[in-house]
Amino acid sequence: MPVRVDLSEHRAIAQYLVTWGVLSGVVGIAVGSACALFLATLAWAVKTQVDTPWLLYGLPFAGVAIALMYERLGKGSEAGNNLIVEEIHTPGGGVPLRMAPLVLIGTIVTHLFGGSAGREGTAVQMGGSLADGFARLIPRLSAVDRRLLLMAGVSAGFSGVFGTPIAGTIFAMEVLMIGRLQSSAIVPCLFSAIVADQVCLAWGIDHTHYHVASVLGPVTGGSLAPFVLAIALQAVLAGAAFGLVSLIFSESIHGLQHLFREWVPWSLARPMVGGLMVIGLVWLTGTRDYLGLGVDSANPEVVTIVRAFEPGGAHTWSWAAKLFFTVVTLASGFKGGEVTPLFFIGAALGNTLAVAFGAPIDLFAALGFLAVFAGATNTPIACTVMGVELFGGQYLVYYAIACTTAYLFSGHSGIYLSQRVAHPKGNASATELEETLRARRAKSPVFSRRVVTKPTPPKDVE
Repeated sequence: MPVRVDLSEHRAIAQYLVTWGVLSGVVGIAVGSACALFLATLAWAVKTQVDTPWLLYGLPFAGVAIALMYERLGKGSEAGNNLIVEEIHTPGGGVPLRMAPLVLIGTIVTHLFGGSAGREGTAVQMGGSLADGFARLIPRLSAVDRRLLLMAGVSAGFSGVFGTPIAGTIFAMEVLMIGRLQSSAIVPCLFSAIVADQVCLAWGIDHTHYHVASVLGPVTGGSLAPFVLAIALQAVLAGAAFGLVSLIFSESIHGLQHLFREWVPWSLARPMVGGLMVIGLVWLTGTRDYLGLGVDSANPEVVTIVRAFEPGGAHTWSWAAKLFFTVVTLASGFKGGEVTPLFFIGAALGNTLAVAFGAPIDLFAALGFLAVFAGATNTPIACTVMGVELFGGQYLVYYAIACTTAYLFSGHSGIYLSQRVAHPKGNASATELEETLRARRAKSPVFSRRVVTKPTPPKDVE
């Protein structure tokens, strides 16, 4: 039987690889360098805040300065990650290049004065902004290719800030549509993610290292830990809890944002009120453990993500405290991402559940770390892979169980309201084709402000 090889097809593939190797490489270099600058500056801001605790009392005024900066210079940048997702779905006015410096400055100021926020949202916004700015420099770039460049910017930002290039690749393809992976972008997303990660490392940036040391039994085949049914069932129960907490987190942010807009019409006053509320939470809880990133601390008594992997490293309600601090900070208008706080919430909740189950604490902290994020962003595949990159692959099966369960139990909610629903979760009712979470949420009787009144039946004619 003759073998037929279409050389023209392979030439086209080679040309495609070279073209996108160059384009996504440029994006990766720019975004990786921006992430390095951001992470280095963020480390300074976090350390300065810890060393100068009175800065917390300037948080309300810092919030006003951030709001004023966006009001005067933002011009469309306020929508943040949702703007990038919308531009990928339906190209329109583009992503302002000014978004990158604005969100960087806003996030640094938020952390310097003690706001509870993260870094992923900032990195993704910088990635999307720089990628779209680069796209404008290329003459006659098609709408499809511009979309791919934007996705490459997202994957580069995620990869650069967390040091997880494969998870960053999948995240950019998975986050756009619930129930559908945009695999057509795999080459630009993979190239840009790898380049951004390596560039960030070349600038001397070191990422946080986590370690899961629990042993469930002899590792078979040199890779996966043995399957333990009891641990798997506990992972399902924990995954359901992680998903419900993801739902609470997402809806709390959206709901409080709405209340701030209703009750505080003047936009500059919202972060002022939010800053005062954060200070009040510090007084109420009697601790500063829930300010800032909460990744690590030189003080072994402080609750952090790293300490949540240890026995006694988190209090029973640490996860709820971090949730309140973060929701108030972000809903009132401060800048920063949601993901690192989600890591904190998940790891602390995993610690609490592990104690209740009598299960390995470090393993369940890792499951919470991944699964709360998976539920809030609707990206179970990316989060499962992230577990391999951060914690090692021996517990891959348990990562997948927890992330998938959390993804289902978080329902049709999420921190990115511009996400579209390609396929409803589980046995949920059908939705309109590619309906956004924003539109679906607005129609929900729980969240809609519309009041439905029944028509008065006509009186009988006597």
